[in-house]
Amino acid sequence: MLENRALELVVIAAVLLVLFGAKRLPDSARALGTSLRILKAETKAMRDDEADQAVPLTEGQQARVPR
Repeated sequence: MLENRALELVVIAAVLLVLFGAKRLPDSARALGTSLRILKAETKAMRDDEADQAVPLTEGQQARVPR
């Protein structure tokens, strides 16, 4: 099973090398890494914003449901 997976990865790497060339692959990988870093930072900021907006209810209060 593992032997087939390794062969598949080699074939995929060879196809990418042929399609994009050795010069463009590092630039593409760098751009992908930067994009993923930005996405991670933005999703973390969204989670932090949601946590800041959540106001705990005091005793006796009920949550209002928007309609």
